[in-house]
Amino acid sequence: MRARLKPVAVLVSVAAFAAGFAGLAQAAPPITVTSKTPADGPIKYTVKVASKTYGNAQDTRTIRSGQTDDYTWKSTPPGSAVNASEQCPNYASMSLDANGVVQRQMRIRLAPTVDADGTAAVQMSVQASTPHGKPTAVKVHGKTLQCPSVATLSQVVRFTMPTNGSAKTVGLSDGTQVTVSAQR
Repeated sequence: MRARLKPVAVLVSVAAFAAGFAGLAQAAPPITVTSKTPADGPIKYTVKVASKTYGNAQDTRTIRSGQTDDYTWKSTPPGSAVNASEQCPNYASMSLDANGVVQRQMRIRLAPTVDADGTAAVQMSVQASTPHGKPTAVKVHGKTLQCPSVATLSQVVRFTMPTNGSAKTVGLSDGTQVTVSAQR
């Protein structure tokens, strides 16, 4: 034999059940934050690069206020490999792989200083190079060599940003976009 409850009795039972839970929720003490992360504490900085010339890359590092960190990416440029002779002009400044092939490289140095309110004043220096176009004939000590043309970028940018996970995008002079986010 089954007992059938009237709809009013079911509603009263559900309401009493819910009221019991509401009473428990109100009885819990509030949560209070007793400490904050100090401004000079470790902060995760994510740097993301979007560049037609130097490629796309992303990395995350943890540093403290007042420290610097270098983000360096090397990759094969689009197209065929470009070799360089040691006698080529600017050979010492070219980024080479283990086989002596010129590759593209981007290096970003972040130097953030975080204020007490959590705002970071960031100095970002960017150095980038990549082979550009076809090798050209260059005369060195009376000898003709095929040397790569190299496109370079050197720029320093200063900006402020929050350290709450928000992102700041900075446009460089060649159209490269660098997005930096900081998370405590």
